[in-house]
Amino acid sequence: MTKSMNNFGGIAGVVALIAGFSASAATLPGPAVDENRSEKKTETVVFAGGCFWGVEAVFDAVKGVSDAVAGYAGGSKANAHYEIVSTGTTGHAESVEITFDPSQISFGKLLEIYFSVAHDPTELNRQGPDEGTQYRSEIFFTNEEQKRVAEAYIHQLDTAKVFRRPIVTKVAPLQAFYRAEDYHQDYVLHNPNQPYVAYNDVPKVAHLHKEFPELVKGGKQ
Repeated sequence: MTKSMNNFGGIAGVVALIAGFSASAATLPGPAVDENRSEKKTETVVFAGGCFWGVEAVFDAVKGVSDAVAGYAGGSKANAHYEIVSTGTTGHAESVEITFDPSQISFGKLLEIYFSVAHDPTELNRQGPDEGTQYRSEIFFTNEEQKRVAEAYIHQLDTAKVFRRPIVTKVAPLQAFYRAEDYHQDYVLHNPNQPYVAYNDVPKVAHLHKEFPELVKGGKQ
């Protein structure tokens, strides 16, 4: 699912229209703790933060991210289907599996984007207009370094009181990730003018461009 930046043209015009968008969350400090440098070329993590359409669109646009896949984590394979997950009874969270090159972007920087742009980490079992445990805020780590860095950053942000309410993001080991149905993949890219997307998701991409221009694919160096 790796894409060239030309494929982002579908939302470029809409992003430009709302370039002045400013999110309710404050600009965050960078993580005081990050992963130790390694020779790994690829690493994965799974982020849950409300509807997976917007979260996927944000991380697909980030330099160093080679793949962002919408799917489900936190439940079983048998009922990892959108219609069932949407009932909020399966234990899944709508999630995005992110594959990245830690030599290009650190895990800590991905966390900074996740907490400041991709979602509101103070909303419990909801995100914007969507309610239910399937829309919860959760980080599914794939190694102990990710766990250490994520927990340290949450503590750092809570201590600094950068949000008006406490962070409710859970941190848990990834047991399994199930790719969502094909029509959910690249949904924002293909449907930028759909009302839900235009109101809830495109502004997140615009906020990424505003807050982290140097991290956007095809953006400033």
